[in-house]
Amino acid sequence: MSEGTMHRSATRLLAAAAVIPMMFVAGCSSDSGGQADDKTSAPPAETSASPTTAPARYAELPKACAALGKDTIEDLVPEADSKSGTAGKSSDVNARSTCSWYGLDGFQYRWLDVSLQRFESDPTLGSAESRAREYFTKQVDEAKSVKGGKDVKNATPAGIGDQAATVRYDITKDGDGFKNQTVVTRAENVVITLNYNGAGYEDAKPPKADELLKDAEKAAKEAVKAVTDANK
Repeated sequence: MSEGTMHRSATRLLAAAAVIPMMFVAGCSSDSGGQADDKTSAPPAETSASPTTAPARYAELPKACAALGKDTIEDLVPEADSKSGTAGKSSDVNARSTCSWYGLDGFQYRWLDVSLQRFESDPTLGSAESRAREYFTKQVDEAKSVKGGKDVKNATPAGIGDQAATVRYDITKDGDGFKNQTVVTRAENVVITLNYNGAGYEDAKPPKADELLKDAEKAAKEAVKAVTDANK
């Protein structure tokens, strides 16, 4: 590899690490309607009890950088810049945890990101599971509508958590074509969003989307297991 080629590859490596935008939690609220008064005189209405919601199934959240094993990282991101991953900032790591890895093996670039979001039950917002369901749908919709995504395909695989969806698309960054696979899965009140993409730089062949998706789904299953293990 020439010095000029190595310089161009390193520049692309840094720029490609931001291909997929981060996704954030959106809150929701509910309104309650009133009741019309009867024409006849009636005693003051009794104060209704506060609504109750089912408690959250999972109370703990594993650190995202520890949700995937070292062997998985070596398989998905050969020559990773940091095998331990780069953790994202979070004001509450037991509610939200993110981690990313990227690496360049020859001319083959790979980038992996995993985000874990845990919800608590709230009388005004709903049960932890219902809130997680809403966030799951939001994450899938955002993946489908990512800016610049082409040839978007989606599916609902079985056997990954309690609910799962995959979104595949091609995207161009700095003249290079990336094949991205997003797996969104829900485990009770926890939503896991995993993005995995790859590209072949210079004249290298691009990675096969089917193989990337297979690896992404395997990693998502591992992340689900990390959530359940953290709550044993």
